[in-house]
Amino acid sequence: MATNLTANWPLRFLGEAKTEKFILDAVASHIYQGSPMILDDNGDTDHVILSQNITVATSDVMVGIAAEEKITKADDVEDEVHSIELYVWPTIIGFKSNSSPVFVASDVGKVVSMDGTGILTASGASTKPRIGHLFKVEDGYDYVALETPWIQA
Repeated sequence: MATNLTANWPLRFLGEAKTEKFILDAVASHIYQGSPMILDDNGDTDHVILSQNITVATSDVMVGIAAEEKITKADDVEDEVHSIELYVWPTIIGFKSNSSPVFVASDVGKVVSMDGTGILTASGASTKPRIGHLFKVEDGYDYVALETPWIQA
């Protein structure tokens, strides 16, 4: 199994980025900027959680991409103090390609999925949350038009 993100992901934006604040689930995690965040139907459906080490179910909801780094503990109170800003629709985020390019220009329009490892893939990976559509590939960045919230069904 690949490891989760271990640093904030270099991000770029086309147009204006939109963010919303969500309260975090009280589980121990280290969330890096660029990480996908979901509402887990098999857990706490009121508070967002990092999509790492979770089997994505068809009823899980992709909520957004972490706009900031946060560390949470299992005994944190689920309140405004323990919240996180997420990039949400209609934001178009450019994710820096890790090593070799993930997509090429002819992939524009494809559905994109991503998990906590920071790996973007073309849709079809039912174990990774769908985050949006490929909008553009430029200068080593894959730009994704977010589709949030998105029920994984």
